[in-house]
Amino acid sequence: MKAGIHPKYFDTTITCACGNVIHTRSTAKDIHVEICSACHPFYTGKRKTAAASGRVEKFKKKYNVK
Repeated sequence: MKAGIHPKYFDTTITCACGNVIHTRSTAKDIHVEICSACHPFYTGKRKTAAASGRVEKFKKKYNVK
């Protein structure tokens, strides 16, 4: 590796708004995030799935086609 062209690599703490703290390494000292894997609805299973119907079903319903 060339000397002097790479950024410094620090021990870092990532702090979420929910209070979750993750220790890792990064080029940034301390990172503050609004949402993490502990509070994100996708990862916690609280995600609401929309029952989206397809184009064909919408057409059949709109024009009363069987």
